[in-house]
Amino acid sequence: MDTQFKKRGYLWPFSFLYGLGVAIRNRFFDWGILPSEEFNIPIISVGNITVGGTGKTPHIEYLIRLLSPQYRVAVLSRGYKRKSKGFVLANENSTDMELGDEPFQIKRKFPDLTVAVDANRRRGIKKLMELTPKIDVILLDDAFQHRYVKPGISILLTDFNRIIYKDSLLPVGRLREPAFERMRAGMVIVTKCPLDIKPIDFRIIQKHLDLFTYQSLYFSTYAYKELQPVFPEHIAFPKCLRQEKEHDAILLVTGIASSHTIKQQVELSAKKVVELNFSDHHKFTPKDIQRIMHKLASLKQKNAFIVITEKDAARLLHMSNLPPELKSKLYYLPVEVEFLQNQQEDFNKKIEGYVRKNRRNSTLSK
Repeated sequence: MDTQFKKRGYLWPFSFLYGLGVAIRNRFFDWGILPSEEFNIPIISVGNITVGGTGKTPHIEYLIRLLSPQYRVAVLSRGYKRKSKGFVLANENSTDMELGDEPFQIKRKFPDLTVAVDANRRRGIKKLMELTPKIDVILLDDAFQHRYVKPGISILLTDFNRIIYKDSLLPVGRLREPAFERMRAGMVIVTKCPLDIKPIDFRIIQKHLDLFTYQSLYFSTYAYKELQPVFPEHIAFPKCLRQEKEHDAILLVTGIASSHTIKQQVELSAKKVVELNFSDHHKFTPKDIQRIMHKLASLKQKNAFIVITEKDAARLLHMSNLPPELKSKLYYLPVEVEFLQNQQEDFNKKIEGYVRKNRRNSTLSK
């Protein structure tokens, strides 16, 4: 048993009670006591059963890139930690405070995309269909537990570094549902896999997940792109990361669930990497900015700079009174999803085939 689970042994009774409550709720949906609503439009849900990051946003963005050339795509999220209420349709003036950091990041990266937030997904879908009647497909962000909507395809993500069958229910572990609930998913993606993963690892994971024949299993990894300045107007000479440890020092600042993957990438390019971690979805304060500046100064390297994630960049972009010296040192590291084992073609084919057959104006869907 994991050492961490042993240390939290006194929490097992609470974990049992939590699991009992989750099981009762799920059975109510299975038996039809609680309703799951279907809609006459392709709906693809991307989610997890784990507290913390499994890569939902990069995988949503992968689907956007895949489908947008042929279809009108909309993304619906609950807008975690936003200050607004109810249904909000994003526009060019929307901020992270209105949408939440992840939907704002998506809207900023894909300005022509329809992006909306609503904690009530049924209402959100109906509003999207009413306000943007020409959309062909809706991507539901972080909706695996939101069973009031029955998606056409449900994609479940699990982090390679903490795969669901090795985890436990809250509060002992990080699972929001028992691992066997993975059987509700049509597709399971093991995310954040290392590039040097061995064939035996694929087989071990496949065996332990023990999926049904109707379920598809995929493995994905992160491909980091060139550094981008958060405030381009303050950057005289944009930097790039190369894998030769050419930089003397980098301060890595993260407000995400796990910084393990991005830290590995940054360490390839710098002789010294100092980490400053905040909680997931952390809202930065003036005191946090002072702390970051102090940490950067403590590196005592004239050419040191700060690397953050795209999600953190979304939160800092509209923060007022950021000192110019911070803006001139601030870069984010974009990330995209790539599939391993030559699985990309099969994944793409299944997603595109589902949308093509079920879009509202398709003769096949009538």
